[in-house]
Amino acid sequence: MIDMSFSLNDLKSMEVIDVSIGAKIGYISDYMIDTNTFRVLSIIVSYGKVSWFFKNNCLEIPWEKIMKIGLDVILVDGSNMDLLLE
Repeated sequence: MIDMSFSLNDLKSMEVIDVSIGAKIGYISDYMIDTNTFRVLSIIVSYGKVSWFFKNNCLEIPWEKIMKIGLDVILVDGSNMDLLLE
C-alpha cells in the first residue's frame, strides 16, 4: 500500500489542474482552515503572471471540489466555479 499522507507544505509544491477545462490553474498559496473543527475548508490558488508591479490573482477553491491528490498534482472540478484563466 502506498502512503498517501502529505504535509501542507508538500501540497503547496503540487500543480493544481482543473479537470473540467483540462488546464493548469496554478499552485496553492494559502489555506482556509476552520479553527473549531481543525479542518481545511478551501485552498487559495495563485494564478496568472507574477510581477513586482501587479497583484497576482487568487482563486478560492472549496475542499469539496478537490477530486484527487496525486503524487505531484491536485485535480479539482472547476465546472461550476466560472474559472476564467488567461
